[in-house]
Amino acid sequence: MVDVSVESDETELEYISDFVLGFAFLIVAIVAAQRMAWSNKHDGTDTSVVTAFYSLILCTAVIRSVWFLIPNSVYDPSYVPRAFMAFNAQSWIGVFISEILLSVGSLGLFSIFILILVYWADILKKYFQPGVTRSKPMKTFKKIVSFLFFVQVLNATLFLAGIYSSEAMRLVNAILLATVSIICVIEITIFSHKFRTVLQTLGAINQVSTESQNKRIVWITVTGNLFFFTRAFLEIVFTSILLTYWHKNGNVGEIFSHKWWDIYMFIKHWSEVAILGLMLYILQSRFTTNNVSQGNREGYHQLPEVEEDVPKNVSIGV
Repeated sequence: MVDVSVESDETELEYISDFVLGFAFLIVAIVAAQRMAWSNKHDGTDTSVVTAFYSLILCTAVIRSVWFLIPNSVYDPSYVPRAFMAFNAQSWIGVFISEILLSVGSLGLFSIFILILVYWADILKKYFQPGVTRSKPMKTFKKIVSFLFFVQVLNATLFLAGIYSSEAMRLVNAILLATVSIICVIEITIFSHKFRTVLQTLGAINQVSTESQNKRIVWITVTGNLFFFTRAFLEIVFTSILLTYWHKNGNVGEIFSHKWWDIYMFIKHWSEVAILGLMLYILQSRFTTNNVSQGNREGYHQLPEVEEDVPKNVSIGV
């Protein structure tokens, strides 16, 4: 996969930065695996959904860890991305594999929040539209993720067919992730507001405290919106620079310097480590709260007539 005719231009700082990021993702993966093993020992729909969250975190962290811990020179001698056409250079295979790993990791990361939003939407529909027939949340989740996966497959296919270069492949991914990020910011904001309204109503009716659930929803709202806003901003800037350069020069060669690419990578991937770590913390705090109050499930946990695949704890591990 290495283009032996070109010397690697990866700096020592970039090598160390990638190693530290890979190690950070590896720690997240180990913690997620331990939590998933613990969750699997407990029966019930509620814990099965939480196990799904842990599995998504685990998959995302493992893929990111592999991507960072393998030296960039294995994929491409150039640390800063270059434009390649499929089958036209020795390094195109490494670049293609690198982009596939990066895309799948991003899909896994975004799937975590998509799963949260799907369950939130389903449960809110139960309260705001009680007469409306609801589809099963996991089916909706699978449809959304399948569509995103199809876009990634189509993107890879068009690259392999020689329709466009590896930089265009990155451009498609950036546009897709920016779009999904903006949608997530909007949906998280709307759903969290409605959720807190429902919590307050149920708390008042049952005369119980819903403070812990409110805190978890606020946490997921603030951290989720901050992450997706940052991601949308980064991908929009990336897309704008790429399109502007292409419009002026007719190509995307030598578009990024090491300095700006390092900044982009630092913000993008450390924000991923942060959001995965926060998700693990929020999920753990949920179980801690539940264990303390097991003999007295607070009002919002006691929801009658919930479908078999919808957890009784509407905070869905948040």
